[in-house]
Amino acid sequence: MQDEPTPTELVHAVADFLRNDIAPLISGHQAFKLRVGINALDLVVRQLTQAAGADAAELARLKDLLGEDGALLDLNRMLAQQIASGALDLATPGLKEHLWQTTLAKLAVDQPNYASYKREAGRDTDVS
Repeated sequence: MQDEPTPTELVHAVADFLRNDIAPLISGHQAFKLRVGINALDLVVRQLTQAAGADAAELARLKDLLGEDGALLDLNRMLAQQIASGALDLATPGLKEHLWQTTLAKLAVDQPNYASYKREAGRDTDVS
């Protein structure tokens, strides 16, 4: 396996090539479809660079919140079940903060240019 370029660098390079060299040459519906493709590549880059850290932080919060060990998916299912059953609610210490931090982390990957995300990510938030 090659060390360089990394998958992130490759995807980023393709997105930049399409954005800077190809996009100026086309218009109309084809330009729209190209922008959709570029946005998808940018999303993949953000997933590759941010998802692992966000998942690790989410897993640590879930373990603390639930007092359980397990996989991220399993602990998220457990959290959802406990919220649905009423065993946990927004008065539960740490739940509101966990939900807020998880939401911000997901928006950082999915919609980093969303105005409300940018506003909230730039503030020192206390959601209690």
